[in-house]
Amino acid sequence: MTAIPTSSSPWRARWQSFSASALQAFHAYANWLVGISWRRFFVLSLLLIITVGILHDLPPFTWTITEHIEPAAPRVVRAPAAPMPAQPPASPAPPAAPGGPRSVEPAPGVRIDIPPGIRPGDGSGVDISIGKDGVRITAKPAADAASAAQAAASEAARAADAMASAASGLRLTFPPGVDSAEVRAAIEEAKRDMAEAVREARRDAEEAARDAQQARRDAEQALRDAEQSLQDMAEDAGRPRTVTRRVGIGDLMMNFTIVWVLASLILKITYKGRIVAEVKAAQATETAEAESLKRQVVEARMAAMQAQVEPHFLFNTLASIDHLIETDPARASQMQKNLIALLRASMPTMREANGQGAAGGTQGVRDLGRELAVIRPYLEILKVRMEERLTTQIDVPDGLLSAEFPPMMIQTLVENAIKHGLEPKAEGGSLRVAAEVMHGKLAVTVADTGLGFGRAATAGTGVGLANIRERLQLLFGARASLTVAENQPSGTRVTISVPYKPVEGMAS
Repeated sequence: MTAIPTSSSPWRARWQSFSASALQAFHAYANWLVGISWRRFFVLSLLLIITVGILHDLPPFTWTITEHIEPAAPRVVRAPAAPMPAQPPASPAPPAAPGGPRSVEPAPGVRIDIPPGIRPGDGSGVDISIGKDGVRITAKPAADAASAAQAAASEAARAADAMASAASGLRLTFPPGVDSAEVRAAIEEAKRDMAEAVREARRDAEEAARDAQQARRDAEQALRDAEQSLQDMAEDAGRPRTVTRRVGIGDLMMNFTIVWVLASLILKITYKGRIVAEVKAAQATETAEAESLKRQVVEARMAAMQAQVEPHFLFNTLASIDHLIETDPARASQMQKNLIALLRASMPTMREANGQGAAGGTQGVRDLGRELAVIRPYLEILKVRMEERLTTQIDVPDGLLSAEFPPMMIQTLVENAIKHGLEPKAEGGSLRVAAEVMHGKLAVTVADTGLGFGRAATAGTGVGLANIRERLQLLFGARASLTVAENQPSGTRVTISVPYKPVEGMAS
């Protein structure tokens, strides 16, 4: 049976395509952000905000809607009437005393008390207001502030007039023996004071009357203003209204723009760090690959130089053995044994240098004892060839035989000392190989008493020493060094210093 494709497959393919496109666009935008300067970023952000601020109030981003609202019919709110209890007709109320409150009974069971000064029917005892909730009728206070003030002014004026009348008709009698002149003077003084007090009281009463009249005029003006406002409200309520509203996405655009700028700022900071880390990782990888390539080149040079030297040395040694077989078989046998030992010790080194070891790669370091295992038979063969012209000495403590040391470096120095220092010298000389630990470093020295560095006719080009320096730099960096100096009383002294470290598994 063939599988029926589901309907979700096209949508899944579209979603994957959209996701890939969105991710590609994201990385492109992030790379663009990282590529521009901070000054340009802030300038572009400011221009974007200003542009959106100008456009967000313009069509088609924002538009207006006008609505017409028809007036609603006014409503009159009436208080619910209380139920009238059934009761027998009440007898007529006695007439009220003059000046006291009056009562009006318009219907059985209902009694309306009217304060003094209020006449039924003039509307002075109620307030009628018209608002959005309809018409509302409420009770009004019995007297307002203006009426009270006017009444107080009238009473003050009447009191002042009474005091003046009393003062003008005042007569006093005194008992005999009282000085009438002094009493009269005191009375006149009292009359003048009383008259002054009456005048002041009259002035205060007139001032109070004027204030009362002004208060009444203000109240009448406020009443007219209220009636006009009520009339205007009624007219406005009867006319249709027009309401205009602004609708659009302008505010949303501004908010989105600010969020976009902030997100771009964060993306520029974080994505730049990621790119810098990736660049550093790529640079580190390239550096490691370059170092590995340089190491391989140096090892290849050392292997090529070893391949050039050893055949020449081997052919010369075999020729010497063939000559000694006829003249001195014992020395020929000893030389043959030394050659076998040399080949047995150097063949693993040659295979490792050519990348043919068991590990399948170049060995950067090995123990010092293996290096000396190659040097000893090599020097013995040279001593047979040079006879009394060459004396050798190897001064290396047994405790340093397990120390790490790069291969073929000592052999190169010994070959240079023999070839360019001791062989060209007629009387020959001595060669010494020594090792010691100084300040945490292993120092291996090859010293000869030959002609000296660069003084022989067979002086080399210095390629061997340059290769040794380059290998030391690749293996140990600044922690290793190669030093060439003059030996006393003659010859050359070459020292190689490397960090001291025993080979694992051989320290015991």
